[in-house]
Amino acid sequence: MSSRLCLILLAGLLLAGCGASAPRRSAIAAPRVDASANDILFRAISLVGTPYRYGGNTPEGGFDCSGLIGYVFRDIAGARLPRSSADIDRLDAPSVARSKLIAGDLVFFRDGGSVSHIGIYVGEGRFVHAPSSGGTVRLDALDGDYWRQHYSGAKRLIR
Repeated sequence: MSSRLCLILLAGLLLAGCGASAPRRSAIAAPRVDASANDILFRAISLVGTPYRYGGNTPEGGFDCSGLIGYVFRDIAGARLPRSSADIDRLDAPSVARSKLIAGDLVFFRDGGSVSHIGIYVGEGRFVHAPSSGGTVRLDALDGDYWRQHYSGAKRLIR
């Protein structure tokens, strides 16, 4: 093949790529979670009052939201979850309608673009999470003004 023909083919491939949409980030395989919802809930609720710490993922060092979720699922079920709330949202796990939430489901929130916060649904319209700097792990209502406005969806990891 001549070098001119190669250049024409290469230019065609490059131009074809310009009109293509950006590749979607693919789903991440969900870990198998063999634990009861009660075990997950009791562990998560036992951590209420633990200080918030950005990047934190242990009771001794504090938690951020995804660190709390990862710790609970690893401690109770040996399940390793991605580190960020956005990546946990990308897990290939069943989505759950808000009206069908059960204890142990993961609830997601977004402030603008991608998912930016995560918690564990405990029932009766409440969830446990590590909300912000200066705060602690706590229970909040999904119907609170901020949480209702930023609710993004839910997934079920417990089988």
